[in-house]
Amino acid sequence: MKLKDRVSVITGGGRGLGREMALAFAREGAGVVVCGTAGAALEEVAAEVRGRGGRSLAVVADVADEAAVARLVEAALAEFGQIDILVNNAGIIGPTADVTEVARADWDQTLAVNLTGAFLCARAVLPHMAARRQGKIINIASVAGHKGYPLRAPYAVSKWGMIGLSQTLAQEWGRYNIQVNTISPGPVRGERMAEVIRRRAEQSGRTVEETEREYVGRLALERFVEPGHVAATAVFLASSESDSVTGETIRVSSGFGLA
Repeated sequence: MKLKDRVSVITGGGRGLGREMALAFAREGAGVVVCGTAGAALEEVAAEVRGRGGRSLAVVADVADEAAVARLVEAALAEFGQIDILVNNAGIIGPTADVTEVARADWDQTLAVNLTGAFLCARAVLPHMAARRQGKIINIASVAGHKGYPLRAPYAVSKWGMIGLSQTLAQEWGRYNIQVNTISPGPVRGERMAEVIRRRAEQSGRTVEETEREYVGRLALERFVEPGHVAATAVFLASSESDSVTGETIRVSSGFGLA
């Protein structure tokens, strides 16, 4: 098992990529702490991990709330005694609109959850990791963090920021044997992507089918990314196999932008 005897904290762990990574980490032997704001969904994931013989804890926490993040880390340490892996996966879609139509509140919320939340979680676990002279932080960005993304300015900015945060933390904390890396998924198959497409279709006056074809047309593999492929990349970055990898961004994108 690649993650035997390690403990992971996965934000946004109740659904989608978070759930997929939690199950993948558990299969590789890691204890899993899943956090988010939807308690029932988190408990389902934790129960699924335990039902398969794994160790798991569900913690309701808003990553944009500094006090809630502190409680999350305290709960993880109280339950497992250590944190070896942090996956900053929590995120929201944000508004789909021209920048002149984006409300300040929506901008602030998107940056608070998608970027400030990652900063707060990393800041909370880094001293513990440094004391043990080991740790892995995996930040989930997006291909939207590599180029402009019309109608999704807050989201794109938050993902550009996530890559910058990763590279900065990698430089600051490398001397403590802490590796910090980013995964940039392309369009991932699932409910979240379906909602992105629906909103863009509505905003642009096109059909959902036309909008979906537009996304697929930008993918070299001509298909959306499978969630399990992102999870497998996260397992690699969380394992000892990536001990010499830090400050890097791995695109799991079905060849987004190559087509």
